[in-house]
Amino acid sequence: MKHARSGTQAMSRQTDQDRIAVLGLGYVGLPLALGLARAGFQTLGFDTDAAHITALGRGHDRNGEVSERSLAETRARFSCDPADLAGCTVYIIGVPTPITDAKTPDLEPLKGACRMIAPHLVPGDMVIVESTVYPGVTEEICGPVLAEGSGLELYSQIKLAYSPERVNPGDAEHSMENVVKIVSAQDAETLDRVAAIYAPVVKAGVHRASSIRTAEAAKVIENTQRDLNIALVNEFSLIFSRLGLDTLEVLEAAGTKWNFLPFKPGLVGGHCIGVDPYYLTYRAEQSGYHPEVILAGRRINDNMGRHVARQLIKALIARRIDPGRARVLVMGFTFKENCADIRNTRVADILSELAEYSVATEVCDPWVDPEAMEQEYGVTPVSEPTTGAYDAIVVAVAHRQFVELGAAAIRAFGLPGAVLYDIKGIFSKSDTDLRL
Repeated sequence: MKHARSGTQAMSRQTDQDRIAVLGLGYVGLPLALGLARAGFQTLGFDTDAAHITALGRGHDRNGEVSERSLAETRARFSCDPADLAGCTVYIIGVPTPITDAKTPDLEPLKGACRMIAPHLVPGDMVIVESTVYPGVTEEICGPVLAEGSGLELYSQIKLAYSPERVNPGDAEHSMENVVKIVSAQDAETLDRVAAIYAPVVKAGVHRASSIRTAEAAKVIENTQRDLNIALVNEFSLIFSRLGLDTLEVLEAAGTKWNFLPFKPGLVGGHCIGVDPYYLTYRAEQSGYHPEVILAGRRINDNMGRHVARQLIKALIARRIDPGRARVLVMGFTFKENCADIRNTRVADILSELAEYSVATEVCDPWVDPEAMEQEYGVTPVSEPTTGAYDAIVVAVAHRQFVELGAAAIRAFGLPGAVLYDIKGIFSKSDTDLRL
């Protein structure tokens, strides 16, 4: 453990003297670490994945969010050695907060990060949580872990803050610098310190929340609201498919009204929208309230992959193609377009449901890491689809490579009369056989 500084010395530090450690160098932590370093802070980017740290040192971000040039030019240091955390004064935690198989919050990565930094804390150090959590986690769970592991008093010696990430992978327009940053802290003095850290990094400015719990709640409802809006149009799609209507055409017509929200049906996966609502519902049930609308939306969205597979099976049978002998190409496996993230991808549900009908599937995705896909899902992607080989083709993700390829070229992968299912509606109705 590093030598303790006096409380007076600690509190007299200026923000520009802070040495900042960012824990978790994924879609959240890596851009933040580089941004802090550009702003002039002494910055350590920390991750437990040694291979990832080695790759970053060589100028490669496996997630494809940060350029080689940015990594080459940064003054941030990267490490997987916990000993390097010693000497830092601010610790920003951006580790994942997933859910369990029972769809309850899995806070072990977050608690593990707290346990890792606790031995290095001295009076005056500040811990900022960026991970998405339910209201109360920062103070009720992280705080006690930090206090126990450090032997310091919470609030008086360890300063707590929360500033939720608002990262949107694959979206260059809404980058970290261009989205307002919510900041919150245990008291006004600590809040000033947090705001002073983020202000030079986030050009869009900061919003000071009244409390840590308010900021935690604000983050978790952002994605819950989006989840419910998508669930609504997904339910529209389920209804219209039974009525023989094209959902996208209906939405286009309805969208001519000024206040109609422009959401489209689709698969809702990833580490945010498909996960965060369960954090809120868990906390709601702890308080004695059973949320109905939120959970109903989750059920709809979680079942859309199976719906897609069943629609495809019906289309194959209608063309007198035996599903048990069919060969299907699935284009795209990541949870969204133009990013490499395969966490909680609902495309896996399509493959699983098709397997129930003994359908042979092949997956191609120019964005995925084949080893990661094999390790996490047991699926090995093909590097190139075979021309003229498939009874059906499912365009599951709107990667720019697929859009540029075009419907005609994609159809060429299929046999004559093959079914083309365009889940995301990237092609016109006349160019496809099925759209969600």
